[in-house]
Amino acid sequence: MSVYNPLLPKVTVTRLHEWIGSEIGVSRWFEISQARIDAFAEVTEDMQFLHVDPAAAASTPFGGTIAHGFLTLSMLSAMAYDAVPRVEGVAMGVNYGFDKVRFVAPVRAGARIRAHFKLLALTQRSGAEWQMRNAVEVEIEGAAKPALIAEWLSMFVLG
Repeated sequence: MSVYNPLLPKVTVTRLHEWIGSEIGVSRWFEISQARIDAFAEVTEDMQFLHVDPAAAASTPFGGTIAHGFLTLSMLSAMAYDAVPRVEGVAMGVNYGFDKVRFVAPVRAGARIRAHFKLLALTQRSGAEWQMRNAVEVEIEGAAKPALIAEWLSMFVLG
């Protein structure tokens, strides 16, 4: 079963080159529920009260629980599957890392987020290997500031 959005077109590397400097996709909205925050806390063993104790978090400047920054960051994979067009002929793709990540604003429990992807660069590393650099901004519905901004590197291999 594919995790990619079947409605997204597959594009050629040549077409992808034409999109450098452009927004290439926006994901759907994802709810960051308290249940999702709690599950992330359990898996990562990060049980800080700001994330998992609504009563204690209510007395902070946030006024309630907030998502872990790393939870928001980890949602980028789902958002990319949802928004970034697939390249024709890809045998595999991998997360290559980040050159920049900033957690700009907290994501309150119950908020919805989505990501905007802008292709910054596409570099051929070998005959079949390509590296993509995307600027990513995770928007919080109704908020003035984004949850995070990042420069995300990924690699794909043509087969």
